[in-house]
Amino acid sequence: MIVQKNIVLPAVSRGYHLITKTIIEQLGTLPKTGLLNLFLKHTSAALSINENADPSVRYDMEGISDRLIPESASYSHDLEGSDDMPAHFKSSLMGVSLNIPIAGGHLDLGTWQGIYLCEFRNCGGNRHLTATIYY
Repeated sequence: MIVQKNIVLPAVSRGYHLITKTIIEQLGTLPKTGLLNLFLKHTSAALSINENADPSVRYDMEGISDRLIPESASYSHDLEGSDDMPAHFKSSLMGVSLNIPIAGGHLDLGTWQGIYLCEFRNCGGNRHLTATIYY
């Protein structure tokens, strides 16, 4: 069986944001076993699984990605500002989908794992995801 749900995340500031709780709340009751696929419908943000306890990891993740793909470089695609092309590349690099196992009716994340919305735009707006549950 396959179930799909659309999730709308409210606009957040640029950075790496834990969205695990929001995703769990939006999914409702999960099957005893299965697989969750999360797909982000945007080209200037990404999804990631990483450290869920120490917020300094999120700040360092942003700093590293900004050093790897700086806004100060010259890009041809800059129609929406200096953060436009760097956001597209970071999205491709990080990825827009995740697969998470479901076990015992819960997302089977590790103790220190959380789901991140990686927002690469200064004003990205609401973000839309499709959650597909396979069981």
